[in-house]
Amino acid sequence: MDRQPASPDPRCKQAPGVFAPVIDRNRCEGKAACVAVCPKNVFAVGVLPKDQRAGLSLRGKLKGFGHGWKQAFMPGLAACEACGLCVPACPEGAITLKRV
Repeated sequence: MDRQPASPDPRCKQAPGVFAPVIDRNRCEGKAACVAVCPKNVFAVGVLPKDQRAGLSLRGKLKGFGHGWKQAFMPGLAACEACGLCVPACPEGAITLKRV
């Protein structure tokens, strides 16, 4: 029995690689809302490396310390198809979509 390929997600508006999410490191608190809503598994939550903490604002450093330096990362970035679900899902407003 031949299987048909899964139909594309109608929320995804672009081919992979046209747009990419950008995370504001001064705002992200690693709450993982982006992980939960992304249909393409673009996001994961991890710990911000020490070498990337120096560039944060005072507010970003305080938020980072308060949340155990948890942040969203994009190991599946190449799969992003610009559905935009991550943008309103982020409670800190830390995600935007930018054309690559």
